[in-house]
Amino acid sequence: MRAVENYVQMFGIGPWHFYTYEKPLVSQMSYHGQPANYRSRIALSYFGPMRIELIEALEGGDSVYTDFIREHGYGVHHLGLLVEDMQGALAQAGEAGLEMTMDGSGFGKDGDGHYAYLDTEARLGVTLELIQRPKGRHAPEKIYPAE
Repeated sequence: MRAVENYVQMFGIGPWHFYTYEKPLVSQMSYHGQPANYRSRIALSYFGPMRIELIEALEGGDSVYTDFIREHGYGVHHLGLLVEDMQGALAQAGEAGLEMTMDGSGFGKDGDGHYAYLDTEARLGVTLELIQRPKGRHAPEKIYPAE
C-alpha cells in the first residue's frame, strides 16, 4: 500500500484497483511447469495510456515474485506485452528458446484472461510477461483513493 500511496502523492497516479490473485479467482496456476498455488495482491492503475501494475507477494507457494525478491530485493520485475493468442505466443516464445516460468489463467468474469512469464532476465535484463486480457474483470476488492 505504501508504494501505491507514493505513486498517488508523487505523481497523481490513480485510482488503483486492488485484486488478490489466488485460487479460485485465478483458476489455473503453474510455476516451472508444475501446478501451483501462489498468492499475490495486485494494484492496477494507468499513467496516460500505460498500465502500471504493483505486485505484493503474499504468503504461500513459491512464485517468480518471491524468486525476484530473494535475488534482487524490491524493484521493477517485468514488462508486460499484450497478446491476442496466448497459445500462439507461447509457441513462438518456445521456438525462440524461452521457457515459461509461471502462468495463471481464468481470472476474467467469463473465465478468460491469461498471463505467462518468460525466462528472459539473463538475456534481456528484465522478465517479459505475456498478457491475454480478459474481456471483463471482476469488481476490485478496493479502490484507492476512493472514487
